[in-house]
Amino acid sequence: MSKNEKSQRLKDKLYLIVFPVIFSILVLLGSILAAYPYINKFVEMSNTYFQDNNVEIPADCYDIFVPEEGGKMEEISKPEEEKTLKDTRPIEQKMIPLSSVTYPYFGQRMGEVIIEDCQIYTTLYFGDGNYELNNGVGMYTGGFIPGYGRTVMIAGHNNTAFNGFKYAQKGQKVTIRTYYGTYTYEITDIQVKLSTDSSAYDFSLDYENLIMYTCYPFDELNLTPYRCFVYAKLISGPVIDKNN
Repeated sequence: MSKNEKSQRLKDKLYLIVFPVIFSILVLLGSILAAYPYINKFVEMSNTYFQDNNVEIPADCYDIFVPEEGGKMEEISKPEEEKTLKDTRPIEQKMIPLSSVTYPYFGQRMGEVIIEDCQIYTTLYFGDGNYELNNGVGMYTGGFIPGYGRTVMIAGHNNTAFNGFKYAQKGQKVTIRTYYGTYTYEITDIQVKLSTDSSAYDFSLDYENLIMYTCYPFDELNLTPYRCFVYAKLISGPVIDKNN
């Protein structure tokens, strides 16, 4: 057998080994790329249900709203259990001095959000990170607290605390209870917008308004590019007197 024939046979053997290996690798990479969206969705679903759920919240996070009694937190009161005094005075007469309001810090429980018609009864935290949203709903720290006379923005997960937004309609009442007062808002509009749409909110407004939002569609288990924004106007609640 000549030298050239031996060289050709060696090349043929290499081709028979190398090409199938390269082909197999390419097929594997293609399969991974094709399955990536489904793998990513599975990971996000797992994070939603398992990551940071049942976070142990420090006791001092409750102090601003409901103090601990005997080491056990009080349950959120349902409407039929509430015992509230109705104040019929005009909003502008209900004044509380700013000096008497303890501004919440990030991660602190500061109240409750109740929307009876939407079957929403949830804890309100200051801040809108994973810590807060996995335990209730969170108030955006770049906005303002209820009673300050500006824009209040609250976020919640679509498949947990704010899933009830699927029942939201204009005219429904929203109650936000804080340690310094109870605020009632009325839903005025509901819009679905891209998460990147900055026209969905305006923090420069000089009157009190409430914006709540969540991912859309409501029953999606992974992050979506859309958000459902629920807008509401203030009906009643104490006004914070910023001059005192």
